[in-house]
Amino acid sequence: MIASAAFSANAVWYVMRATGVVSLVLLTAVLVLGIATFRRWRPARLPRFVTPALHRSLSLLAVAFLAVHVLAAVADTYAKVGMVSALVPFTSGWKPFWVGFGAVSLDLTAAIVVTSLLRDRIPARLWRGVHWLAYASWPVALAHSLGSGTDLLSLWFRGVAVACVVSVGGSLIWRVMAPAEEKHLEPRMAEL
Repeated sequence: MIASAAFSANAVWYVMRATGVVSLVLLTAVLVLGIATFRRWRPARLPRFVTPALHRSLSLLAVAFLAVHVLAAVADTYAKVGMVSALVPFTSGWKPFWVGFGAVSLDLTAAIVVTSLLRDRIPARLWRGVHWLAYASWPVALAHSLGSGTDLLSLWFRGVAVACVVSVGGSLIWRVMAPAEEKHLEPRMAEL
């Protein structure tokens, strides 16, 4: 019985770690694809809707992994992150600062998800304004990963983190370098 409980605790810990890393990678891809959608980029010879559709699909997958990550953190007996700490920043008994960053990122992501689900029922400006929170949510999620994760000293995790930073950094440069006439364009609803 004791060995089974130890196995369960280890399994939850591994699920929490794995889903955290996968969530970071997926959120990186979602941010990069969001910028690509803004720039109206598409893979050669494919219709324009491919990039926004992939952005939307990966967003849903990222939310699913994020939900499993949060539930595993709440279930983990070592970290002792309660449901309140997962939602209310800086209230955790374990690494409150870094877990608080995770809660902030989760809250920002939740706002983006809710307004995206209500996109047809809310003003476009409101949706766009809330969607800008992705630019705040991602670095906060990265900080959470670096500060609360146990893999920071692992070469593989450093490689993943660097790849994420380079991907987002390059995409941001690409977005900022958009010609002035292109910056005012928003993807038309028919294209999404």
